[in-house]
Amino acid sequence: MCSILGYCGAKGELKAIKEALSKTHSRGPDDSRLLNTGNGWLGFNRLSIMGLTEYGMQPFAYSNKRTVALSDEMLGSEDPIIPTGTETVLVCNGEIYGFRPIKEELTQKGYEFLSDSDCEILPALYHEYGTGMFEKLDAEFALIIYDVKEDKYIAARDPIGIRPLYYGITEDSTFVFASEPKNLTSLVKRVYPFPPGHYFKDNKFIKYRDMSEVSSYSKDGITEVTKNIHDLLIKGVKKRLDSDTPVGFLLSGGLDSSLVCGIAAAVSDKPLETWAIGMETDAIDLKYAREVAEFIHSNHHEVIISKQDVLDALEEVIEALGTYDITTIRASIGMYLVCKAIHEQSDIKVIMTGEISDEIFGYKYTDFAPNAGEFQREAQKRISQLHMYDVLRADRCISVNSLEARVPFGDLDFVEYCMSVDPELKLNTYGKGKYLLRKAFEKDELIPENILWREKAAFSDAVGHSLKDDLVELAEKQYSDEEFETGCMRYYYARPFTKESLMYREIFEHYYPGQAEMIIDFWMPNKNWKGCDVDDPSARVLSNYGDSGV
Repeated sequence: MCSILGYCGAKGELKAIKEALSKTHSRGPDDSRLLNTGNGWLGFNRLSIMGLTEYGMQPFAYSNKRTVALSDEMLGSEDPIIPTGTETVLVCNGEIYGFRPIKEELTQKGYEFLSDSDCEILPALYHEYGTGMFEKLDAEFALIIYDVKEDKYIAARDPIGIRPLYYGITEDSTFVFASEPKNLTSLVKRVYPFPPGHYFKDNKFIKYRDMSEVSSYSKDGITEVTKNIHDLLIKGVKKRLDSDTPVGFLLSGGLDSSLVCGIAAAVSDKPLETWAIGMETDAIDLKYAREVAEFIHSNHHEVIISKQDVLDALEEVIEALGTYDITTIRASIGMYLVCKAIHEQSDIKVIMTGEISDEIFGYKYTDFAPNAGEFQREAQKRISQLHMYDVLRADRCISVNSLEARVPFGDLDFVEYCMSVDPELKLNTYGKGKYLLRKAFEKDELIPENILWREKAAFSDAVGHSLKDDLVELAEKQYSDEEFETGCMRYYYARPFTKESLMYREIFEHYYPGQAEMIIDFWMPNKNWKGCDVDDPSARVLSNYGDSGV
């Protein structure tokens, strides 16, 4: 991960903008730059993944079909110093998949590049297609462009929101964009999430792609559907293996992460580096992760954590996340601690994860969907809100430890196809959730058969049931019933409803006062469905949890 910042007006103070950019140093510890464009500032903290030389450092300045190297003298000055003739300046936190053939095509058109960075092609694409470039990108990205000729700023975010981007407006009506809320809280009064699949230009947000929308359902039968799911996911994994730095894999032992690891192991010429985490007392998934690791012959690493590790990490996790959502925080603690271990104990910079499968194929609670239409509407809701929940969790837990996340289940072609599958086929009428995904890989033998068909356990539960129980116990000790009632009444938006949720909200407000509306609501099962009217997001409270907890 990297971090970007765009202050889109000339009245900003250099010291304040520098301090704001520095708040996400962990996202880009390798280098940092801040450029005065003449009408604002573009800042970049670099985590070197592709094009590791100094020429891969951003901002990228572009002039007459050439990338222009920026000298140190041009950076961090209170006065605008950009090369004469500059047409475009750009910063991007992203991975542009399949960039090499695009770069070759641009080179044949006369464009010249300085590095092997995938993001260096973006100014040229902007020159060729303008804002039409965004719908053409197969990428996870957040970017800010300063068009020198038009004296305008353009910002954009990928269609799922895998890469973070937020914005705010100063008292003098200047827009400010940045990778995380913490970059903005000292510059603006209110912070907003940048909507995925949109670009910003002329003070307007314009939608260019919505991954949750389906214009018409595919007529493919189950045989074609499972074949396409199989082929598209394999392509999604393969393209994400392209890195100039080492790649590691989170392996929980559940279906999704195991499939990612199984596919990667089958196409890689050396053993994977896999990582799993669990509580010292009751880890559910460690044994399954170990079984998968032995099956695919990976170099497997286990991180064992205690109750005290969980409690000690809580506040720093909420500070990193910028959320008060219960399920996001619970699931983040294990992910944060395993990523911390990866950062401290290895040279890995890129992490492959299994996020986004649930939103497409279903959670435990979507087994209660009353019909296919309701299932599809729930999937659409979850896809459109991903950037506030599971994707946010993966991004922050990984980036705060100076790593980059790659999410094969978030591949745009894969998501688009799966969302178009007739929801009658996705509805759980098979006696097994995520049946289509399991069936798609039944013949490959990429992972053990019992793992392919085992029941799902949510990540926070899989790390160990005691993790959630320890957090609930901490909150119970922290508030009397009277203190709980009084504390909840202080909040009108997303009011806490348990002592645990009040504890999280108070920590959140300490770091992000008045910013609760960045999150649309608590992640909860659909309370309108019979069997889902519960007061806790854990799948453990559902009647169909069953074998998930063993």
